[in-house]
Amino acid sequence: MFPQALTDARAFGIAQAMLDGFNRHYRLFRAASAGAKQRFEAADWHGQQRAQRERIEFYDLRVDEAVERLQCDFQAGTLSMEVWQETKLHYIGLLTNHHQPELAETFFNSVTTKILHRSYFNNDFIFVRPAVSTEYIENDEPASQPTYRAYYPTRDTLRETWLRVVHNFQLAGEFEDLERDIDQVLAAVDAQMGDFRPRANFQIQVLSSLFFRNKGAYAVGKVINGFRETPFALPILHSAGGKGLTVDTVLLSEDDLLMLFSFARAYFLVDMEIPSAYVQFLRTLMPRKPRSELYSAIGLQKQGKNIFYRDLLAHLRHSSDTFRIAPGIKGMVMLVFDLPSFPYVFKVIKDFYPPQKETTRELIKSKYLLVKQHDRVGRMADTLEYSNVAFPRVRFDEELVAELKHFCGSLLEEDGDDLVIRHVYIERRMIPLNIYLQEATPEQMEHAVIEYGNAIKDLVAANIFPGDMLWKNFGVTRNGKVVFYDYDEIEYLSDCSFRRVPAPRTDEEELSSEVWYRVGPRDVFPETFGPFLLGHPGVREVFMKHHADLLDADFWQRRKERIQAGHVHDVFPYDPAKRFKNQRRLRAAQQNPE
Repeated sequence: MFPQALTDARAFGIAQAMLDGFNRHYRLFRAASAGAKQRFEAADWHGQQRAQRERIEFYDLRVDEAVERLQCDFQAGTLSMEVWQETKLHYIGLLTNHHQPELAETFFNSVTTKILHRSYFNNDFIFVRPAVSTEYIENDEPASQPTYRAYYPTRDTLRETWLRVVHNFQLAGEFEDLERDIDQVLAAVDAQMGDFRPRANFQIQVLSSLFFRNKGAYAVGKVINGFRETPFALPILHSAGGKGLTVDTVLLSEDDLLMLFSFARAYFLVDMEIPSAYVQFLRTLMPRKPRSELYSAIGLQKQGKNIFYRDLLAHLRHSSDTFRIAPGIKGMVMLVFDLPSFPYVFKVIKDFYPPQKETTRELIKSKYLLVKQHDRVGRMADTLEYSNVAFPRVRFDEELVAELKHFCGSLLEEDGDDLVIRHVYIERRMIPLNIYLQEATPEQMEHAVIEYGNAIKDLVAANIFPGDMLWKNFGVTRNGKVVFYDYDEIEYLSDCSFRRVPAPRTDEEELSSEVWYRVGPRDVFPETFGPFLLGHPGVREVFMKHHADLLDADFWQRRKERIQAGHVHDVFPYDPAKRFKNQRRLRAAQQNPE
């Protein structure tokens, strides 16, 4: 029942306290993001990674602070539903001119659902749908930056304009040779756009803040000419040997940007006053990218979770297929199910595990948190973690319900027409690599095996040892990338000891079917990977041609020692052949063949 009058003075105080909590959160979030520029300029890569990791924890800390304040100051858990209805209406009023209303609504939901029982989670008390529009929000404060800058070059001033695009970010430090880099940007743009004729609306639009991640800073924008819009990103790096900054390449397609903003990569650090405006701009560059994933990509993963859940509810309303056990080999610690018409999988931790899996629920959850906070280098799928998710019982296959009751009974509750799962992870659905290889052509198989090895080497560069390297624990994405998605045995590479299998000392040891040598809890013997991975002759041939070093303990140990020495490896979110540095080398080799 909608209240006819706002009569309870406590309601406004609760709404204001809630908004104060959100504003504090976003100030701290934005400060961490803004500090990325200084860390990039100082080449403080460990500081950048630490900031990325710590920023993820900010949201839950601020939610807990807000809950504690509301419980202490207002005894929020004892208030009537009428007070909560009025609180929500006051909160909507406070957001009328707010610059991040959609984030503030999500914060309200997070705080409220920690206080109220889930039976009250309905339209009256939380924001199931947005209440405040994010369209055309502008920052009218003096000296505020616009969401994006627009440049209007002519054919003659195009080079000068690209130079100005880079200079306007005011990065401290000199470029190694910006004139040379811009010449290559112009050549790449000409190759992409052809011999174009500038139209009346010819312009370059560039988002005002750089996107920082790991060792890179990215200028993101688009070239508009007539009816054509060409997205671009300029990766700016520190050149090798400390010679200065360099524009490493220019990415000029939607697919390139989808790789840059992939769900398998760490979140960007971006200084934004109006995040919805950034997302709206990015959607014009990547219209196939869900808004939920864009919010997550710019570090607002809780907003991404909220929008994803709304998308799921909308999909359920407009579909009729049933949830089923996911195809493929069943996992030992996770029960995985999917909805065929929805491109995601749902993973629930089992209540018990086979003897060979020495693990616990809390340990598994810690592994997934590690991946959430770590640099995923394009090789580990992001996960969305939810509690107390109510699904329509009628949409569940009976075989799936039986498996859930058997393996995950402690996390399952039937509530009227709903099946409530107390804890679930949701990931993008991919084709399991073992299934992909069974159905692949020889060319596809070769590409997938090469990609598999590259994925492991990228994980190694990020200080990650996958643990269980079987093909079934990797998936193939829409664009053919191989991504790891089974995290229960994941470890930091630096915590592992990579050893060779000792030579047998006796005939009995040589013929023994049991492991006769000492094995520590984190000892790894890479030469033993082969029998588990390389049974197929075609797979073995490709693997040994491109990735035989993965079977050598020295390969792993050398990478571990470099990481322990403080080295941060480069892992590029684009094909190395696109790098200007490599293109210059190739041209030089072609012009001066030996």
